[in-house]
Amino acid sequence: MLRIALVSLLVLLAQPATARETMPGPVTATVEKVIDGDTLVVRAAVWPGHSVRVSVRLRGIDAPEMKSRCATERAAARRAKEALAALVGKNPVVLTVITGDKYFGRVLADVAASTGMPLAESMLGRKLVRPYRGGRRTAYCR
Repeated sequence: MLRIALVSLLVLLAQPATARETMPGPVTATVEKVIDGDTLVVRAAVWPGHSVRVSVRLRGIDAPEMKSRCATERAAARRAKEALAALVGKNPVVLTVITGDKYFGRVLADVAASTGMPLAESMLGRKLVRPYRGGRRTAYCR
């Protein structure tokens, strides 16, 4: 019986991480690249002397798509990307409430600038992105 319980525990521990698992943070990260208005590539310090490079989607927002067929959306996407790049500058960011993302191998997180300002809120306040709570995204062009 103990052997079965031990084998079961080992099988559970060997399972890959899922999008539902949450790491509370904070995790400090250096922005390496701004992909678009809601996604960054960062180098996150996971423990002293060790870091990981990962794409991070900002929780709660949806930015216009850079590769849209619609010229209006592509222009809006460039403005959103430039604004996010200006907000982070060369400063570190802080990730909290970090979870797996269901697409593209990214993580999903609340991200704040080094000043403590939540990036998603700032982008929403500038009307460069839309709120996003999951599900189908609303088209920027029709």
